[in-house]
Amino acid sequence: MRVVLIDDENLIRSALATMLDLEADIEVVAQASSAAEGVRTVAEHTPDVAVVDLQLPDGDGLEICAAITQHSPATRCMILTSHARPGYLKRALEQGIGGFLPKTTSAEQLAAAVRQVAAGRRAIDPELAAETISSGDSPLTPRESDVLEFAADGASIDQIARRAHLAEGTVRNYLSNAQAKLQASNRHEAVAIARRHGWI
Repeated sequence: MRVVLIDDENLIRSALATMLDLEADIEVVAQASSAAEGVRTVAEHTPDVAVVDLQLPDGDGLEICAAITQHSPATRCMILTSHARPGYLKRALEQGIGGFLPKTTSAEQLAAAVRQVAAGRRAIDPELAAETISSGDSPLTPRESDVLEFAADGASIDQIARRAHLAEGTVRNYLSNAQAKLQASNRHEAVAIARRHGWI
Protein backbone atom coordinates (compact mmCIF):
# COMPACT_ATOMS: atom_id res chain seq x y z
CA MET A 1 0.00 0.00 0.00
CA ARG A 2 1.14 3.51 -0.85
CA VAL A 3 1.53 6.18 1.84
CA VAL A 4 2.14 9.94 1.91
CA LEU A 5 3.50 11.54 5.09
CA ILE A 6 2.58 15.14 6.00
CA ASP A 7 4.53 16.54 8.97
CA ASP A 8 6.51 19.76 9.37
CA GLU A 9 9.08 18.18 11.71
CA ASN A 10 11.70 16.90 9.28
CA LEU A 11 13.41 14.52 11.68
CA ILE A 12 10.12 12.90 12.75
CA ARG A 13 8.90 12.64 9.14
CA SER A 14 12.15 11.08 7.94
CA ALA A 15 12.13 8.58 10.82
CA LEU A 16 8.52 7.62 10.06
CA ALA A 17 9.36 7.13 6.39
CA THR A 18 12.33 4.92 7.26
CA MET A 19 10.26 2.81 9.68
CA LEU A 20 7.35 2.34 7.29
CA ASP A 21 9.59 1.56 4.32
CA LEU A 22 10.96 -1.41 6.28
CA GLU A 23 7.54 -3.03 5.95
CA ALA A 24 7.30 -5.29 2.88
CA ASP A 25 3.76 -4.21 2.01
CA ILE A 26 4.07 -0.44 2.70
CA GLU A 27 5.78 2.14 0.47
CA VAL A 28 6.15 5.82 1.38
CA VAL A 29 5.71 7.40 -2.05
CA ALA A 30 6.06 11.06 -1.00
CA GLN A 31 6.51 13.41 1.94
CA ALA A 32 5.30 16.96 2.59
CA SER A 33 6.17 19.52 5.27
CA SER A 34 3.15 21.84 5.04
CA ALA A 35 -0.60 21.70 4.62
CA ALA A 36 -0.58 23.19 1.13
CA GLU A 37 2.23 20.94 -0.06
CA GLY A 38 0.50 17.95 1.54
CA VAL A 39 -2.78 18.42 -0.30
CA ARG A 40 -0.91 18.92 -3.61
CA THR A 41 1.26 15.85 -3.00
CA VAL A 42 -1.73 13.62 -2.21
CA ALA A 43 -3.58 14.86 -5.29
CA GLU A 44 -0.51 14.05 -7.40
CA HIS A 45 0.23 10.58 -5.95
CA THR A 46 -3.28 9.42 -4.85
CA PRO A 47 -1.92 7.17 -2.08
CA ASP A 48 -3.96 4.61 -0.16
CA VAL A 49 -3.26 6.39 3.14
CA ALA A 50 -2.16 9.90 4.13
CA VAL A 51 -0.53 10.08 7.59
CA VAL A 52 -1.09 13.67 8.72
CA ASP A 53 0.28 15.68 11.66
CA LEU A 54 -2.45 17.51 13.55
CA GLN A 55 -0.68 20.86 13.71
CA LEU A 56 1.19 22.35 10.78
CA PRO A 57 2.37 25.94 10.45
CA ASP A 58 -0.13 26.68 7.67
CA GLY A 59 -3.07 24.52 8.67
CA ASP A 60 -4.97 22.18 10.93
CA GLY A 61 -4.59 18.44 10.23
CA LEU A 62 -8.33 17.82 10.31
CA GLU A 63 -8.92 20.56 7.72
CA ILE A 64 -6.14 19.06 5.58
CA CYS A 65 -7.85 15.67 5.74
CA ALA A 66 -11.12 17.27 4.58
CA ALA A 67 -9.27 18.83 1.61
CA ILE A 68 -7.56 15.51 0.83
CA THR A 69 -10.93 13.76 0.74
CA GLN A 70 -12.09 16.30 -1.87
CA HIS A 71 -8.96 16.03 -4.05
CA SER A 72 -8.35 12.29 -3.69
CA PRO A 73 -11.51 10.47 -2.52
CA ALA A 74 -9.76 7.08 -2.60
CA THR A 75 -7.16 8.22 -0.04
CA ARG A 76 -7.94 7.49 3.60
CA CYS A 77 -6.49 9.77 6.26
CA MET A 78 -5.06 9.08 9.67
CA ILE A 79 -3.79 11.57 12.25
CA LEU A 80 -0.46 11.04 14.03
CA THR A 81 0.08 13.72 16.66
CA SER A 82 1.76 14.80 19.86
CA HIS A 83 -1.51 16.60 20.69
CA ALA A 84 -3.73 13.55 21.23
CA ARG A 85 -6.71 14.98 23.10
CA PRO A 86 -10.36 13.92 23.38
CA GLY A 87 -11.66 17.03 21.62
CA TYR A 88 -9.52 16.38 18.56
CA LEU A 89 -10.44 12.69 18.46
CA LYS A 90 -14.15 13.53 18.58
CA ARG A 91 -13.79 15.92 15.67
CA ALA A 92 -11.76 13.38 13.72
CA LEU A 93 -14.38 10.66 14.24
CA GLU A 94 -17.20 13.01 13.24
CA GLN A 95 -15.24 13.80 10.07
CA GLY A 96 -14.76 10.11 9.23
CA ILE A 97 -10.99 10.07 9.63
CA GLY A 98 -9.73 6.48 9.71
CA GLY A 99 -7.00 6.62 12.34
CA PHE A 100 -5.89 8.70 15.30
CA LEU A 101 -2.67 7.84 17.13
CA PRO A 102 -0.19 9.65 19.40
CA LYS A 103 3.43 10.04 18.26
CA THR A 104 4.43 7.78 21.16
CA THR A 105 3.03 4.87 19.09
CA SER A 106 5.55 2.14 18.23
CA ALA A 107 6.66 1.43 14.66
CA GLU A 108 4.76 -1.89 14.74
CA GLN A 109 1.55 -0.21 15.93
CA LEU A 110 1.86 2.49 13.27
CA ALA A 111 2.35 -0.04 10.47
CA ALA A 112 -0.62 -2.09 11.73
CA ALA A 113 -2.73 1.09 11.88
CA VAL A 114 -1.80 2.03 8.30
CA ARG A 115 -2.93 -1.43 7.16
CA GLN A 116 -6.23 -1.13 9.08
CA VAL A 117 -6.97 2.32 7.69
CA ALA A 118 -6.08 1.22 4.14
CA ALA A 119 -8.52 -1.68 4.55
CA GLY A 120 -11.32 0.72 5.50
CA ARG A 121 -11.22 0.04 9.25
CA ARG A 122 -10.57 2.42 12.14
CA ALA A 123 -7.31 2.56 14.09
CA ILE A 124 -7.73 4.57 17.31
CA ASP A 125 -5.40 4.66 20.31
CA PRO A 126 -7.32 2.71 23.00
CA GLU A 127 -6.21 4.91 25.92
CA LEU A 128 -7.29 8.07 24.12
CA ALA A 129 -10.60 6.43 23.16
CA ALA A 130 -11.30 5.57 26.81
CA GLU A 131 -10.33 9.08 27.92
CA THR A 132 -12.60 10.57 25.25
CA ILE A 133 -15.59 8.52 26.42
CA SER A 134 -15.10 9.58 30.05
CA SER A 135 -14.25 13.25 29.45
CA GLY A 136 -17.60 14.51 28.18
CA ASP A 137 -17.86 17.26 25.59
CA SER A 138 -15.38 20.09 25.82
CA PRO A 139 -16.78 23.61 25.46
CA LEU A 140 -13.42 24.68 23.99
CA THR A 141 -12.58 24.86 20.32
CA PRO A 142 -9.43 22.91 19.30
CA ARG A 143 -7.47 26.16 18.95
CA GLU A 144 -8.57 27.34 22.43
CA SER A 145 -7.41 23.97 23.78
CA ASP A 146 -4.06 24.39 22.00
CA VAL A 147 -3.49 27.84 23.38
CA LEU A 148 -4.40 26.72 26.92
CA GLU A 149 -2.00 23.80 26.62
CA PHE A 150 0.79 26.12 25.46
CA ALA A 151 -0.02 28.36 28.48
CA ALA A 152 0.17 25.46 30.95
CA ASP A 153 3.85 25.93 31.81
CA GLY A 154 3.41 29.64 32.55
CA ALA A 155 4.55 30.81 29.11
CA SER A 156 4.15 34.47 28.17
CA ILE A 157 1.71 35.62 25.46
CA ASP A 158 4.68 36.11 23.12
CA GLN A 159 5.94 32.55 23.74
CA ILE A 160 2.47 31.05 23.27
CA ALA A 161 2.03 33.00 20.01
CA ARG A 162 5.32 31.60 18.66
CA ARG A 163 4.50 28.04 19.70
CA ALA A 164 0.99 28.15 18.27
CA HIS A 165 1.97 30.10 15.11
CA LEU A 166 -0.59 32.81 15.99
CA ALA A 167 -0.59 36.58 16.47
CA GLU A 168 -0.38 37.79 20.08
CA GLY A 169 -3.80 39.44 19.85
CA THR A 170 -5.31 36.17 18.63
CA VAL A 171 -3.72 34.33 21.57
CA ARG A 172 -5.23 36.85 24.01
CA ASN A 173 -8.65 36.35 22.41
CA TYR A 174 -8.42 32.55 22.63
CA LEU A 175 -7.30 32.71 26.28
CA SER A 176 -10.09 35.14 27.14
CA ASN A 177 -12.70 32.94 25.41
CA ALA A 178 -11.39 29.83 27.18
CA GLN A 179 -11.47 31.53 30.59
CA ALA A 180 -15.05 32.69 30.00
CA LYS A 181 -16.25 29.26 28.83
CA LEU A 182 -14.63 27.52 31.80
CA GLN A 183 -15.72 30.26 34.24
CA ALA A 184 -12.12 30.66 35.35
CA SER A 185 -10.72 33.81 36.96
CA ASN A 186 -7.41 33.56 35.06
CA ARG A 187 -5.65 31.41 32.49
CA HIS A 188 -3.90 29.28 35.13
CA GLU A 189 -7.25 28.32 36.62
CA ALA A 190 -8.59 27.67 33.11
CA VAL A 191 -5.66 25.30 32.46
CA ALA A 192 -6.37 23.45 35.72
CA ILE A 193 -10.09 23.06 34.92
CA ALA A 194 -9.41 21.88 31.36
CA ARG A 195 -6.80 19.37 32.57
CA ARG A 196 -9.15 18.03 35.26
CA HIS A 197 -11.75 17.28 32.57
CA GLY A 198 -9.26 15.81 30.09
CA TRP A 199 -9.83 18.59 27.56
CA ILE A 200 -6.12 19.40 27.25
